[in-house]
Amino acid sequence: MDLSRVTWRKASRSTSNGGNCVEVASTPDVVAVRDSKDPNGPKLVITYKDFQRLTETLKAM
Repeated sequence: MDLSRVTWRKASRSTSNGGNCVEVASTPDVVAVRDSKDPNGPKLVITYKDFQRLTETLKAM
């Protein structure tokens, strides 16, 4: 999947001190997630339903 033209945004809980940060980008079909410290590294691409399930699970931890 070509993600070269998507707009990435940093997670709202990320800080500028170089800590654990993720960025997300949306397309009409999926959500992509990447490590903000490694923007050229691997990306996790999942459906909106799976992304919602992931965020709900993480919030419950």
